Amino acid sequence: MVLFAVIYLDYNATTPCAPEVVEAMLPYFTQKFGNAGSVTHAMGWTAQEAVKNARANIADHLQCEAEEIYFTSGATESCNLAIQGIYNLYNIKGREIICCTTEHKAVLDTYHFLEQQGAIVRHIGVDEAGHIDLEALEQAITDNTILLSIMFANNETGVIHDIRSIGELARKKGVLFFCDATQAVGKLPVSLSELPIDAMAFSGHKLYGPKGIGGLFLRRKKPRVSLQPLFYGGGQERNRRSGTLNVPGIVGMSKAFSLFPDNQAAIAALRDRLEAALLAIRPGFMVNGDTRQRLPHVTNIAFCGVKAEKLLSRVNHELCFSLGSACTAAQQGPSHVLQSMFDDARRLEGSVRFSLGRYTTGSEITETITLLRKALNNL
Repeated sequence: MVLFAVIYLDYNATTPCAPEVVEAMLPYFTQKFGNAGSVTHAMGWTAQEAVKNARANIADHLQCEAEEIYFTSGATESCNLAIQGIYNLYNIKGREIICCTTEHKAVLDTYHFLEQQGAIVRHIGVDEAGHIDLEALEQAITDNTILLSIMFANNETGVIHDIRSIGELARKKGVLFFCDATQAVGKLPVSLSELPIDAMAFSGHKLYGPKGIGGLFLRRKKPRVSLQPLFYGGGQERNRRSGTLNVPGIVGMSKAFSLFPDNQAAIAALRDRLEAALLAIRPGFMVNGDTRQRLPHVTNIAFCGVKAEKLLSRVNHELCFSLGSACTAAQQGPSHVLQSMFDDARRLEGSVRFSLGRYTTGSEITETITLLRKALNNL
């Protein structure tokens, strides 16, 4: 069992590296440390074989071809490579891009950058439950639209979008569909042989793998998706992403894929127990987002009438949770995700996210409820 000094309920921000992952990686730091680009000797061949096997294993779990997987430094790079790379190659056909207002900042800020380069970005909003209106989405697509970008599951609320319907709409309209699946991969079954996704980003450290490694899926057939590289050099990753391959990270992420949790129902039960207990503390507390179509380990709760920052300051030496996305936590102001869903100042300023994981225990949930009840009753 993995034990922490504090109660950790911020698994959407990052996950601990699983012991099995660390064990798989270690030889590639000290013994099998060759460069996968060294094609003339045994150490390089060993590294190449490790990368080949990892790519095949990840592709098997995602149900796609190994040649459709490209390794990057993480989901932010994967999102940038997909969005900028596709836009830069395909904008001769049109300059319009569509994305959702609740996307991660790695996506939204990339689109803002492209707007400065001449792209036309159309933002599709969500309802109070966090869902997209598919009819509005279809109406937003024009003959000049080249790319549709909708995340698989939201990092703050856990709300899962109807990816199949969105992808089918993109196919119907002849538009490429990029999906940021950073929060879904490793928590939900993702079958790229069944889902009409053309490009998809994922990350190692969100699924009990190491930080500094991620991946990008690019479909090879029907349609064949290409992109313009962001940077150039050694021509690694079939000239799509140059740079020395992070062999230990690749091996670790592959091992993490093999640990796909079989205890999701148990995690969901703990989440539900935590949620029910916190909602019962005071009338008016509520869950943000759809409680049916969401990730099994996440709850975003509005403690209406409470300042979330004050609540966090009362317990953050013992309890780890989040006011929103870890990537924007240092920025002031309410969550852009929640602002897209509703306009209620008391609800916005009182909202926090709890995200559980494979190492969360029932006793930790009991202690969390006790700590938060005490803190809330004193605010």
